[in-house]
Amino acid sequence: MLGAALVGHASGALAATRPKPRVGPLSFPDGFVWGCATASYQIEGAVKEDGRGETNWDVFSHTPGCVANGDTGDTACDSYHRYGEDIALLKQLGVKAYRLSIAWSRIFPEGRGTPNAKGVDYYNRVIDALLAAGITPYVTTFHWDLPQALPGGWQSRDTALAFADYAGFIAGKLSDRVTHFITVNELRCFTDLGHQDGKHAPGLRLDARSVNQVRHHGVLAHGLGVQAIRAHARSGTQIGIADNSNFYVPVIETPEHIAAAKVAVREENAMFLTAIMEGRYTERYLTSIGADAPKIASGDMAAIGSPLDFVALNVYAPNYVKASASPAGYEVLPHLKSSPRMASPWLYVGPEVAYWAVRTVSELWKPKALYISENGTSADDPVVNGHVDDADRIMYLRNYLTEFQRATEEGYPLKGYFLWSLMDNFEWADGYTLRFGLHHVDFVTQKRTPKLSAAWYRELIRRNTLV
Repeated sequence: MLGAALVGHASGALAATRPKPRVGPLSFPDGFVWGCATASYQIEGAVKEDGRGETNWDVFSHTPGCVANGDTGDTACDSYHRYGEDIALLKQLGVKAYRLSIAWSRIFPEGRGTPNAKGVDYYNRVIDALLAAGITPYVTTFHWDLPQALPGGWQSRDTALAFADYAGFIAGKLSDRVTHFITVNELRCFTDLGHQDGKHAPGLRLDARSVNQVRHHGVLAHGLGVQAIRAHARSGTQIGIADNSNFYVPVIETPEHIAAAKVAVREENAMFLTAIMEGRYTERYLTSIGADAPKIASGDMAAIGSPLDFVALNVYAPNYVKASASPAGYEVLPHLKSSPRMASPWLYVGPEVAYWAVRTVSELWKPKALYISENGTSADDPVVNGHVDDADRIMYLRNYLTEFQRATEEGYPLKGYFLWSLMDNFEWADGYTLRFGLHHVDFVTQKRTPKLSAAWYRELIRRNTLV
């Protein structure tokens, strides 16, 4: 029934939003927000300074065999000490916004309890310096670095409650200057990769029921965090989430395949973004997990479905879908050996996913506003005669931004774009082997060198048009 309804809706939407012939420059709307993104554990370093508590990633990265080359975030980009230099890089690019994350363990070293004044003071300095440079901060309150001292980590419901207390506290401290807060980053990564696949901290491989419970605690933390930020922040504060949903591209832009892709987005993200946007788990999801369903307390789903002011999407690799006669109504097509991809093995190239991510989320859930909170690519980025001519990154960005521009042209509520990342940094389990930055970082000397892609992004921002 849902599939049939979506077919009809998709057909109407396709006619209503059929793109006009493109003539002249591919420009973005006036006031479109251009920015860059980073995360605390990936850039800050200074893991034992000014009262910061230990995190799960400190433990994981120091566990032999967990991270490439035994790399850790102990120093990373040393942005804790060099944030002024990094803000200067942002200013040179011409960006007007910067997405950063707060290290929970700098604020509450044990995850809860007495706040650490030195941690609060640090982020006050960073926020003030950004504003002085004319750059608007977009603050993520959790980007995977969980205080190690919290008993049970994400397996414990209490962690969701502790997160809400922390998020409300930091919003109360910063919302006089920060207008946009993002609760958590990429639910699927800190739940599934950390507790099902064992590839990220805390490196566990739990049974299905335990994984589903961890997922529930993750979305619950988000929902309780929304409520806490709303309660403690100044009136008018905008609150959202940054999610790397699995996005699906119809193999052919015809009503039946478009409808199949829409069903796939809703059902394949049933435990994450769908639950958040609808305040419930879908019947198909609950049926599929059966006895492995999580324990849900009274009021949980209402909290999880707390209204949002915006939805932010991390968009990288595509999945392709075709309509199917199966009960699901869709079939996900496998990536092939010949499918193009970038330096990261998982980063398949499919620029059209940029358009379909925005369109599908818009049509499914009608968010008030959308942002791209991450998009970018890894590359080999050798330094030759003092230069990094990363034409491959420019190719990737130009093609994806063409598709994001298509979404704005058709009227979908995409308000801004945060490129991942400002500079090369600690790339989680890949350590320092993969580089995503617009600026090359020598991790021995900490020298930052603009890549060719930085010049390209600066020119795009200057014109507000693809170049």
